[in-house]
Amino acid sequence: MGGKESTVTRWFGVGVAIVLCLVVACCFPRQAFARDEPKWIDVHTAHFSVLTDAGEKRGREVALRMEQMRAVFGQLLLKSKLKMPLPVTVIALKSDQQYGMVAPAKQSLAGGFYVPGSDRVYIVLNLFQAGPWRAVAHPLAHYLLNFNYPPAQGWFDEGLAEYFGSIQIGKQVEIGGDPELAPEWHEDVFDEMRRDPKTLQSLTQLLSSPVWLSMVDLFTMKHDGSGAREGTHNTLYYAQSWMVVHYLLNKNKMPEAGTYFDLVLNQKVPVEKAMVQAFDMSPAEMEGAVKTYFKSLGGLGVALDQAKKPVEIPADIQQPVHFAVPFDTDEIGMAVSPVRDEEARAVIGDVMARIPEHRDQALRDLHQLTADPKGNEAAHRGLAWDDIRQKKFDAAADELEKATELNPQDPWIWYYRSALKYQKAQATRQEMQGLANMMQDLRAVTDWYPELADGYNMLGMARVEGGGIKSALEAQRQAITLAPRNAEYEFNLGQIYVAGKKWDLAREVFTRLKAGPDRAAAAAAKQQLDDLEMLQKYGVHPQRAGETAAPAGAASTPAVTARSAEEDEDADAAPKPAAPKPGATGPVQFLKGKIVSSDCSKPPEATVTIMSGMTTYKMHASDYKSLLVIGEDQFSCEWKNRLVSVNYRTAGKNQGELVSIEVR
Repeated sequence: MGGKESTVTRWFGVGVAIVLCLVVACCFPRQAFARDEPKWIDVHTAHFSVLTDAGEKRGREVALRMEQMRAVFGQLLLKSKLKMPLPVTVIALKSDQQYGMVAPAKQSLAGGFYVPGSDRVYIVLNLFQAGPWRAVAHPLAHYLLNFNYPPAQGWFDEGLAEYFGSIQIGKQVEIGGDPELAPEWHEDVFDEMRRDPKTLQSLTQLLSSPVWLSMVDLFTMKHDGSGAREGTHNTLYYAQSWMVVHYLLNKNKMPEAGTYFDLVLNQKVPVEKAMVQAFDMSPAEMEGAVKTYFKSLGGLGVALDQAKKPVEIPADIQQPVHFAVPFDTDEIGMAVSPVRDEEARAVIGDVMARIPEHRDQALRDLHQLTADPKGNEAAHRGLAWDDIRQKKFDAAADELEKATELNPQDPWIWYYRSALKYQKAQATRQEMQGLANMMQDLRAVTDWYPELADGYNMLGMARVEGGGIKSALEAQRQAITLAPRNAEYEFNLGQIYVAGKKWDLAREVFTRLKAGPDRAAAAAAKQQLDDLEMLQKYGVHPQRAGETAAPAGAASTPAVTARSAEEDEDADAAPKPAAPKPGATGPVQFLKGKIVSSDCSKPPEATVTIMSGMTTYKMHASDYKSLLVIGEDQFSCEWKNRLVSVNYRTAGKNQGELVSIEVR
């Protein structure tokens, strides 16, 4: 009897379990089939792409916060529209452990970090922390400033970035608090706290000291305000910059700040006079006004007292400025799409490859992804971009070819193919190859992303090399409009003016760059100014040993390409060249171009027609059979459309006597 009851009881229990399972499955279908949902999704808005493994709800929240932060920054600049000439991809990770594997060691405890690049920007957030987007507010402010505000002084850029760095967004926007009271957002502060918490001073503490920098000293202090090289923010320079911008914003004096920068940077008015003209205050009066304003912000002191208490620093600090959020979720468009795990891993690998301490591991991961028989286009692209940055151009071409086979319609491939040709030409000081295809790719890229400044820059330089000065100027001016602080784009504009023989305009550009803050661009601009007289007179660049290189990434038109140190060494080691033609004396000049034709009708003489940029040169060889030739056994009268580098002595306008010729 007992066995029978046991059997009945057992079957009854099984039945109950089955019924419960059916009920759970009916009531919670999403949980029951959660394994069918994609692990990764992309939430795309008008200005950001958010890749996340935290689900659609969190992905939408991150996208909303990024859009809100962008809109708030536009309000601070009094701009209804902001340009974003570099695409921004946000990677929002739900796991604190995975975030720690991706983040640089110094930022592993922060809520997020920012990875700049000339092709795109990555922002990585740790969703395990509350409000992680605040961690990237400071570098995001620099990004938006660089593309949406004319060149300014360092105090303004850092002050505005610090002000924006305190932002909190919930039911309303709160801003203006001391951003350095939340050291979890700043890796340098966190390290300092661990060494000696007593030495840490917030911006409020620094400003509470009776000693301030004079306004003239603050405004004239040299500082890289681009955000590319950030040091500790806990200094009087940052504190005072923060408070001056705080004052300008909340006293509605941003238009006066624009007037001041025009006076100082464009009209070269001394700082003291510019301050009086723009703000209607002497430097001493302005310092007094800012100090009085600081003392009126009683909430800063309250927040400082709270932060000193022996408890964990709160995530939300008291903010003196409050206003409504610019919009909510239902007021912006979002598109959500699934992302394959392999593709997401490739994107993360691309990020890590840009972080020096993670690069080796990232390259191993990307290579492993490309070994999949199905292929991985994103992984090939990541490897190609790393090869381009390392100047491994042949390897980059191979990776891009493989990526193209997998997805020939990806605009990123079009961009990287063009970047490869552009960067290779810069590194080798040779003409860009495949100009027609390059220009076609770039036109497609700028159609895909109309604000991509670098696309217009490369298009401008490709067009000038192809002989289209007018269209090159149009593209280059568009690049500068989108990125008004980019010294490389300005330098390239000057070179286009040179190629078009617009000497006064070229001189104006190079003079401006020479006085600018970018040291590499200033040195290259000075060299161009020194050479303009000879360029204008003879159309060629003078030869010099140990020539200063152009700024990183700055292109050179063929007519103004500088001779490299390697070329000088080769010339010094070469056999003694043929004697110059009588009447052709003076220093040896250097020129790159393309052979159009060779006239050998009066042997042993030869006249070689060479096209360089938009200029045609007639080069004479008194005995072409004894002419020093590099790259071939001897000179051939049959050469046409051959790229060459020549040394010669000037024999008249656009004429010269050949000393040597190198065939490329």
